[in-house]
Amino acid sequence: MKEKELFIRSRMESRVCNMLVYILGVIWLFPVYSALRNSLRFNGLGNYAYILTHTMNGITIYRAYLNSLIIAAGHASLVLLIGAAAAFAFSKIRFTGKEVLYYFILMCLAIPGTAILVPVFITLKKTGLYNTYWAVILPEVTLTLPFAVMMLRNYYDGIPDDMMESAHIDGAGLWTVFTRIYIPMAQPALINLGVLCVMWSFQDFLLPLMFLTKKGLTTATAAVSTFKNLMGFTANDIGYYNASLVLLAVPSLLVLATAQRYIRLGITSGSVKG
Repeated sequence: MKEKELFIRSRMESRVCNMLVYILGVIWLFPVYSALRNSLRFNGLGNYAYILTHTMNGITIYRAYLNSLIIAAGHASLVLLIGAAAAFAFSKIRFTGKEVLYYFILMCLAIPGTAILVPVFITLKKTGLYNTYWAVILPEVTLTLPFAVMMLRNYYDGIPDDMMESAHIDGAGLWTVFTRIYIPMAQPALINLGVLCVMWSFQDFLLPLMFLTKKGLTTATAAVSTFKNLMGFTANDIGYYNASLVLLAVPSLLVLATAQRYIRLGITSGSVKG
């Protein structure tokens, strides 16, 4: 009888959660639907053709997308490389002050990006990295790493230590254990993290605006803002602007749809620790 009650309760909770997800999905999709509708209201697909074929203030949408892609790839690569190694160390290696250092890293999650703009600007100017891709990649990596370490450590904690001990008995070194055993087993979490990094980079507006002033380095989000400033309030301009918003959302939607299975696995990773 108790098992039946638990089963009914579990199904009810599942239905409530699904309903909430659907409601949130509709709320999130409404701005996308609104932009899509407004982009097609006047001139139809001609608005997209205009955005894709015209240069505005020396900026093309293709170059803006390429810049965003380069920054996103650099951001994701460094976060995965550093985050995976750091999380493995915090999870499986014993060293003095490990937990203190780990909680110090977690405290960095509370630091907003706006709080580091001035020191980062000064540092980039002095090091000659201002107006380069690294001016955005490195701050993004710094802001993302605490989350990456927390997420991947939770995943590694769910992998039994017996596997590492068995590998050591067979003569495998620490680096071999990390690259041959733990990295392949953490693939869902790593793909999830990589997708999130790419999406965050494509949607980042503040850092490119502050640290990339050359037109040739304009990112997709900054390009849309530039287009808005150049356009008026005519029907054609409203159609062009909304078309640029839809085009901005396409890369993130494609990445999300392609890696949806891995994102789902990554979200549940580390929820049950062995």
